[in-house]
Amino acid sequence: FDWSSIDTSHLPPSYKTNSRQEKKLLHIADHFLQQYTHVCPDRKPLFLHPVNECGVEKFVSTTLRPTLLPYSELYHWSGCASFVSNYLTMEPLKCPITLPSSLYSPTTILKYQRGNCFDFTVLLCSLLIGAGYDAYCVHGYATQEICALDQTQDLCPLKKPQEVPVMKKSRKYKVKIVAEPQSKFELQQKAKKKEEAEDVRKKEEEEEVVTEVQEKPKRDPLHGLRVHAWVLVLSGKRKVPETFFINPFTGNSHNTTDECFLGIESIWNHRNYWVNMQDCRKGCKDLSFDLSDAICWEIMLPESNKLLAESSERDMDDMVSDPNSGSHAVGMLKESIFLTPLLHTAEFENQYAQGKKVILYKQAKLEKWAPYVNEDGLVERLTIYGDLDCTEVVEVTEWFKNREDMLDMRETNKQTQLTTDYFKPGHPLLLKAHTYTSLEPETGHTMEFYHKARADDLRKRVESATEMTEYFVGRDDFLHIRHVEFGEKENGTDMAGTRPDVHLRPIVQIKECFHRNPEKPADEDVEERIFMIEDDSIQLTYHLEDHDTIASKVAFFRAIQRDRKGEEIFLTRDTCVKYQPWSSEKHKNVLHLYKLLWELRKEQKELKHQVRESEAEV
Repeated sequence: FDWSSIDTSHLPPSYKTNSRQEKKLLHIADHFLQQYTHVCPDRKPLFLHPVNECGVEKFVSTTLRPTLLPYSELYHWSGCASFVSNYLTMEPLKCPITLPSSLYSPTTILKYQRGNCFDFTVLLCSLLIGAGYDAYCVHGYATQEICALDQTQDLCPLKKPQEVPVMKKSRKYKVKIVAEPQSKFELQQKAKKKEEAEDVRKKEEEEEVVTEVQEKPKRDPLHGLRVHAWVLVLSGKRKVPETFFINPFTGNSHNTTDECFLGIESIWNHRNYWVNMQDCRKGCKDLSFDLSDAICWEIMLPESNKLLAESSERDMDDMVSDPNSGSHAVGMLKESIFLTPLLHTAEFENQYAQGKKVILYKQAKLEKWAPYVNEDGLVERLTIYGDLDCTEVVEVTEWFKNREDMLDMRETNKQTQLTTDYFKPGHPLLLKAHTYTSLEPETGHTMEFYHKARADDLRKRVESATEMTEYFVGRDDFLHIRHVEFGEKENGTDMAGTRPDVHLRPIVQIKECFHRNPEKPADEDVEERIFMIEDDSIQLTYHLEDHDTIASKVAFFRAIQRDRKGEEIFLTRDTCVKYQPWSSEKHKNVLHLYKLLWELRKEQKELKHQVRESEAEV
């Protein structure tokens, strides 16, 4: 990107000239720099007054612009950091060990959506101060990975951690079990196998050591010299419990003892500038961030100095005279200043400079899109690889937004070819999760539902080519499992005028299981009933009482027969077998069995209809 070709004609006068107050600030900064180089001749130069996009020197504190944007996401530090890291495209410093010669205003950086670490930091710090945080820009040194935005050695934060098996605590008192006699020959064979396994394990460990050595990055010859800028957030304001750093390139927070940050030269906000006088040979681990300590931090402007406030008032006047242009210097935030003309809602929602962002992690790749960029609503994709070269795909996880079917996430295991879709509440069929290998019917589907919202209280359905099992929760009839077995579908081509159910799978058996109904006696409360459709038989098994050992059962074999005239015969001595040792006289009555069979016949027809509806729903 050619920064020399940018248009600066629309910028207000405060960008192109310095006011009397700003000239005084530059004079003070030069005098401070002379004293600093005299007292500390061995230290690197300070970042005090680089030129802006108009070629005018500006004191760094006047470039900060405390801004509160009208988006709720930007009221928290994580939202601000995420927005800056996503919205801007990172540009490395021209020379990794020297300071940049220019520092452009947040207005210009927002417009062109790109910048170096100092541009990222100034914009993020402006948003954080506007949101009420005690934030500061930091000029210091960091590792090569931080400066170059290299995350290939970092684990992806979205990657699922491997489950560690929990070791069961051994009990203090154990029952001694007499050891069984063992063959000496078998023990010898086990010992040999154990030795072989130990040799294999040692070889694997050696290979792991070799791969670990290969994984370790090479020693950086510029370690400790690479210039970087980041944000410091002090504890106190906005109920921040502990001081921390923010890397503006990634938007991630870091502890102040993080070894990635190797030292600090200076920090500044919109009110003042401080030089670090502490030893950084151990990085930032032992640094004190008490800015009132004159031994640790050398302050540039005395607390009574009002130059920054006066400079700020001039820029606010420029903003009033030209409301569509951005102010370059805003010191004290007397009222909320919004960048709405520069950052419209559509631009805020489309946070990625090219509509997409790709982050490479260790054995993982994370892709992000703005909403509505992809027609299928895809906004994020995480690809997990099985090797360091990222060639063998193991698992792919995708996230979606703004879909009519409420699809939220999709996990695909490339090794098992198993895909699971997760849905938010609001799916037409109240679907919660769907696991499958293919979207073709009868190829194996596992579906979970929001059962509380369904009329049938269906929680889960598992279907294969030959079976379908449904699980229910909280039904009034105490049904909790329905299992259906199918036969092979008849071969044949579709013909015009044929019934639609001709090519459906024939139902062989329907089995239902019920929980105990405490309002019924056990010998009247069915625990399991099986409808053998092809064999034309029905089997009932009843619940057990607490003192019972054998359940009562009733079976109807070929119960529906026809005589010579074609009339149905429901019940004969040969078609009914019952075992009800604890039943009352009512259950031994043939009329009772006849009525029971009549009800079961009607329920069988309804069940077949429900099974066909479940098939159609799948």
